[in-house]
Amino acid sequence: MKDQLEQLQKQALAELGGVNSEDELQSLKVRFLGKKGELTAIMKGIGALSPEERPLIGQVVNAVRDRLEEGFESTSLSLKERLKNEKLSSELLDVTLPGRRTPAGTKHPVTLVIEEICDIFAGLGFLVAEGPEIELDYYNFEALNFPKDHPARDMQDTFFVQDNLLLRTHTSPVQIRTMIKQQPPLRIIAPGTVYRCDYDATHSPMFHQIEGLMVDKGITFGDLKGILTVFTSQMFGSDIGVRLRPSFFPFTEPSAEVDIACVICRGEGCRVCKNSGWLEILGAGMVDPEVFRHVDYDSEKVSGFAFGMGIERVAMLKYGINDMRLLFENDVRFLSQF
Repeated sequence: MKDQLEQLQKQALAELGGVNSEDELQSLKVRFLGKKGELTAIMKGIGALSPEERPLIGQVVNAVRDRLEEGFESTSLSLKERLKNEKLSSELLDVTLPGRRTPAGTKHPVTLVIEEICDIFAGLGFLVAEGPEIELDYYNFEALNFPKDHPARDMQDTFFVQDNLLLRTHTSPVQIRTMIKQQPPLRIIAPGTVYRCDYDATHSPMFHQIEGLMVDKGITFGDLKGILTVFTSQMFGSDIGVRLRPSFFPFTEPSAEVDIACVICRGEGCRVCKNSGWLEILGAGMVDPEVFRHVDYDSEKVSGFAFGMGIERVAMLKYGINDMRLLFENDVRFLSQF
């Protein structure tokens, strides 16, 4: 048996010298040292030896195993080093070549528009206010004078999380939360993400709004028109015309839709404005006294106005974008233009 072990060791070490890959090395190791390998097969015969021979053969087995494991480890290290050197010699690196530049990122057009609008209203004394995107029914609807049977409460328009919890459909709840915490006078704008069940070329289930609120003594509809005229002239140019059309919103009375002269044809009439010369940009109005009642404001002493606009729509008008979905598809070719 001793001769068998010595012969096994000699054969294994000889074959190790011809190994050229990790796979060959692993296969050889399994063949000689595996559970069903040749060394294990020889060891099965130890039980047939005399008690005097077993310790001696056991020592030889351990010595052979140690020598083979050492040989396999040494061969593995040598093989890895050789393969690395071969790879280095075949892959030439020219350190004089210029490095690969990481392209500079740009701000998203929606972000650019939000920042520009915030800057304009900051110059008019408005502060930025924020609120949660998952909102209570009270702040999103009830405190804003939406009756229980109002269509905006329909499941087809609103993403409900629970019966009384929803993804906000506008940033108007921020106005309610701010008025509850703060007494007049106040001027705030509330930019943020809002959600509605709608999706096509001009609508997205997730979009951005900026809403504004001003409350003080003696605030009139003329103040509202003046603020919005300053905003549109700074946003789209001083030559852009502005008009207000009567409308209805549950939380303002009187209410108005605000249009600007078409930025494409400058009011001459084209396909974009359906030959009307005007484009709707936002909704506005005087805060309804019922809303003031919910926040403990005395409508006999103070008055105010509110307005709201979709950022994506402003971006589309400002940059001439014809499909809102382009703003969310993350196409670098499109975004790099901004």
